[in-house]
Amino acid sequence: MSVATADGLTLAGRDRRFGLLLTAPGLLSLLIVITFPLFFTLYTSVHDYTLLTPNYDTFVGTENYQEALDEEYLPGSLWVTTKFVLASIVIEFIIGFAVALSLHATRRFGSIYYLILLAPLLINPVVVGLLWRMLLHSELGIVNYTIGLVGISPVSWLGDADVAFWTVVLTDIWHQVSFMAILLVAGLAALPREPYEAARMDGASTIRCFIHITLPLMRPVIAVAILLRLIFAIKTFDIIFIMTKGGPGTATDLISYYIYRAAFFGLDVGRASAMAAGLLVIILALTAYLYRYMNSLK
Repeated sequence: MSVATADGLTLAGRDRRFGLLLTAPGLLSLLIVITFPLFFTLYTSVHDYTLLTPNYDTFVGTENYQEALDEEYLPGSLWVTTKFVLASIVIEFIIGFAVALSLHATRRFGSIYYLILLAPLLINPVVVGLLWRMLLHSELGIVNYTIGLVGISPVSWLGDADVAFWTVVLTDIWHQVSFMAILLVAGLAALPREPYEAARMDGASTIRCFIHITLPLMRPVIAVAILLRLIFAIKTFDIIFIMTKGGPGTATDLISYYIYRAAFFGLDVGRASAMAAGLLVIILALTAYLYRYMNSLK
């Protein structure tokens, strides 16, 4: 039975109103931080706005979008981005799931393992890029020095087009695999124990339990982990800017860095804004698809 207060609201209603008042400043700040850059980008994308003529005097409509689609190197950048996203997410998921299963099965020294696991994730991406750029230096890096001790010739980790792409992928994996593992180990910890106990009573092996119980129950958590990493991977900019600047050639020219170059090297902020808006549409479409998929799992 609900009890009305002097102002005519129930206690639950007063709690709800009080909660809204407490969260209103934060929500308003978040709304401003999100909406202002969004509307600024969309507004700039339909104007002839360059760093040489930084004004909104000329409305061009969809002209910037058409020029962006006609970019000679845009398809190549999208292809490099697709390869980077797929490679990093697939490898991070495999390693992260293996680490999560190991941590879930390990009880002793668990806090030490979590500390080691979280260490890379706590490092700023810019610092990660600088760290690995120094370690992988072709002449002064410790990696080439170490492999030289066993007779392997020095490798141009960031100067060879075929090697640089996978170097950046592995750097991103080293930095972000902890995020995937933490999400998955949290999902494993929340799984019910009854299905496993019933399966063991029926004589099911560990592999069969993993295939028929763990994987089906973990599908929502896996979908969330992949969705978050998908969004972060598409937006990857820091390590590219620090380690390779899109090179050598266009081997690591991800779409985020491509848009940056269009704005600050090409000086065409309007065209760069159009590409950024297109990237936003792609991310929203992928997010909507995975969100529908997660809802179908409930």
